[in-house]
Amino acid sequence: MAIDGPVKLNFQLIGTDQPAIGPGKALVMEAIDREGSISAAGRALGMSYRRIWLLVEGLNTHWRERVIETKMGGGKSGGAHLTDFGRTLLDTYRTVERRMMTAAAGPDLDWLIQARKID
Repeated sequence: MAIDGPVKLNFQLIGTDQPAIGPGKALVMEAIDREGSISAAGRALGMSYRRIWLLVEGLNTHWRERVIETKMGGGKSGGAHLTDFGRTLLDTYRTVERRMMTAAAGPDLDWLIQARKID
């Protein structure tokens, strides 16, 4: 997520019926990259295995190349990792987020921030 102080801007690239990538899927990709498995990534994000698995399947379905590779088995024989394509996808998504934040900066965004009702 592009975050700058009190502001958080999100974007999603929509596929046919669901986001091909968005903030949640980017977090899943980062967690899998860090944790080395789908189940460990789910635990780290507080998600059920089923939920995170559905997000992984969505990622692998919406792109021309696989985003995440999995290997069956427990312990050191199994796991998951980003493919080279997946790494490029995640890096590009985060770059667009940063550019979006830069482009949004200015008096209009300042006005929106100041016009919010603070609870």
